[in-house]
Amino acid sequence: MFLIILVIALWYSGLFFQSFFLHRYAAHQTFTMSKTLEKITFILTWVFQGPSYLSAYGYGVMHRMHHAYTDTEKDPHSPKYDSNLFAMMWKTKNIYQDINNDRVEVDSKFKKNVPQWKKFDRFAGSRISRLFWITLYTLLFVFFANAWWQWLLLPVLFLMAPIHGVIINWFGHIYGYVNFKTTDTSKNLFRFDFLMMGEGYHNNHHKHSTRANFGGVHWYEIDVTYLIIRFLNRIGLIQLKPIAVVHKRD
Repeated sequence: MFLIILVIALWYSGLFFQSFFLHRYAAHQTFTMSKTLEKITFILTWVFQGPSYLSAYGYGVMHRMHHAYTDTEKDPHSPKYDSNLFAMMWKTKNIYQDINNDRVEVDSKFKKNVPQWKKFDRFAGSRISRLFWITLYTLLFVFFANAWWQWLLLPVLFLMAPIHGVIINWFGHIYGYVNFKTTDTSKNLFRFDFLMMGEGYHNNHHKHSTRANFGGVHWYEIDVTYLIIRFLNRIGLIQLKPIAVVHKRD
């Protein structure tokens, strides 16, 4: 039971920081925060993503490129140009590492104001850091696993962030429904996004990428991450940027 709770807790906590910090803050800058809180959030992202830690800079730049080049050959991850989801994951990993390690030239428009903490990223994304988390998780399974099938959950902990990414960037461009006609294949995966905390409203997000709220087009489209963002804004930890009103569809 402990391991099930652990996997669920890390699934949603890691997903939250990926959505809140890497996606809505680093890539789209839908809100602002102090530099002190930004560094705290870097650390919390490392704690909850563990061995699959993603740099805010690498993620933010790559995600901006995804929006600029969606479903074209320049898209860092597209089901249209990758033969299967594993090929897409491998391609995404390579592009992310090239960006994060400054091995490729990137247009300055994709890098503007993207948060970067090079020293911390070098540590958090290092082999030593990843091996630390892998060892810790493995030891927890050694001590607490009481059924063979529980070991199948261990690779999920190792690859949590890439799994979160492939659910949206692969399945979110193949399956689901659309609220808005766009020039790409983005779709909403769920009516109520119980699995991805709002990230599953991918069609909504591609239509209105500057909105902090990915849901809200229909009454059942509840974006849990946005509700937390609103709470953090209300208590003054972050400051939501004003946006134009987007009217709900009938």
